Amino acid sequence: MNTITTRAIVISRRSYGEADRIITTMTSDQGKVHLMAKGVRRPKSKLASGIELLSINQISYISGRSSLATLTSAKSERQFAHITSDIDRTMYAYDVLKCVGTITEDDAGEEYYELLAQTLEALDDMTLPLTVTSLWFDLAILSLTGHQPNLRTDVDGDPLQPDETYVFSYDDMSFARSPAATDGAALIKLLRLAVASDSPRLIAKVADVDELLPQAKNLASTMRKYTLKV
Repeated sequence: MNTITTRAIVISRRSYGEADRIITTMTSDQGKVHLMAKGVRRPKSKLASGIELLSINQISYISGRSSLATLTSAKSERQFAHITSDIDRTMYAYDVLKCVGTITEDDAGEEYYELLAQTLEALDDMTLPLTVTSLWFDLAILSLTGHQPNLRTDVDGDPLQPDETYVFSYDDMSFARSPAATDGAALIKLLRLAVASDSPRLIAKVADVDELLPQAKNLASTMRKYTLKV
């Protein structure tokens, strides 16, 4: 049996038996891996510190005949300790872990690990508004799963116009023209920037972005929940 060593982010864990845990991780190169961490709940366990939530860990494990591998070593490489100092950031971080864990298959690509790592790093930066990170993650996960919103043309296929107002259609993942609506060019421009950005920090650098952030964040969050059901 070969031992596999990789970086991993724990996305869920549950107690098993008297001292064990079953954990699910998103790894940097092995997809989603389910592990049995034996004896990890005992006070002197050497594995416990390496399977904490909201951290990047280096793990080693042995695959067996079942879908559950056996964890043999675990070491924390980076802990995002600032997240837990803020209840809203903590709850959103858990929401992110749940989202990725729910929508991914076991053969998930490394892009999901990278998205998790970037999102946790952003949440750990207390100078970066939570609304920025939330907006960026929700649009990024939609893009990864093939559900990126159409921000170029409306539901009829016509180019979005800077002097028109729109309402977003979640069924079509596009804007529909509506004179009575309030969504306009500034909001659409911010959404385009967020979709194109490799990092949430780029969004935060935009001048006068604060006023539009709550609206954009709520729209992206609803897109994600409506489309991905999580």
